[in-house]
Amino acid sequence: MIASDVDGTLLGPLETLTERTVDIVRRVTAAGIPFVLVSGRPPRWIAPIAEPLDLTGYAVCANGAVLYEIGTDRIVAVHGLLEPQLLHDTVSALDHALPGCRFAAERIGESARDPEMRNFVIEPDYHNPWGNHEGTEAPRAEVLGHPAIKLMISRRGMSSDEMARAAREVLDGSVDITYSTNSGLIEVAAHGITKATGLAEVAERLGVPAERVIAFGDMPNDLEMLSWAGHGVAMANGHRQVLAIADEVTAPNSEDGVAQVLERWF
Repeated sequence: MIASDVDGTLLGPLETLTERTVDIVRRVTAAGIPFVLVSGRPPRWIAPIAEPLDLTGYAVCANGAVLYEIGTDRIVAVHGLLEPQLLHDTVSALDHALPGCRFAAERIGESARDPEMRNFVIEPDYHNPWGNHEGTEAPRAEVLGHPAIKLMISRRGMSSDEMARAAREVLDGSVDITYSTNSGLIEVAAHGITKATGLAEVAERLGVPAERVIAFGDMPNDLEMLSWAGHGVAMANGHRQVLAIADEVTAPNSEDGVAQVLERWF
């Protein structure tokens, strides 16, 4: 089984798929090998990536919190919901550790775009490093008032590295903290929920042992997945922590690093 992070890994710097990457992914699946997208993205952001690749199987979303079946647009499993009390306690601690931060919550319904669900709810002045093109603005009480699959914290003027260090000091392992960009955004998930746990569930469903999995990633939210897989591959453009634990470092995403590895076999 092949597993790949999306942003900074499978996608190029302009967040697009190259012809070379599309071709190799199609060759992998034509050979009968499952190709699994494993992303911090919510399910509703998966289709634009999966469709050009002709992927219809499983995707691990929200850093392991959601298992999504692409072809049927079905949420197969949800793990580690953050309940409102935990959200309020977490935010109270982070307000002291990261004064001036703003919060957003990602929620999940029965499909990628459940019409009954406001999937992404943001505080006023919440800063999205990928562009403020979505999200329902609401008061903090509404952001924290419903179960969420992840909580996002933005803070202008700080790196995600700095934010994560400060957050870990006050949250003391009650939740897990990670990030997929170093542009002032960290993400909180239920303790023990990672890309590795989500990918392990896919592997179990498909009957693939961990040692038969190749995984690609670039950021700290990929660390557990690359360590779990039989062969973990870091992108040359990756975070220093990812480069340090990988079994192999491939070329950067700007040079089709995923394709360069997979072309050895397909």
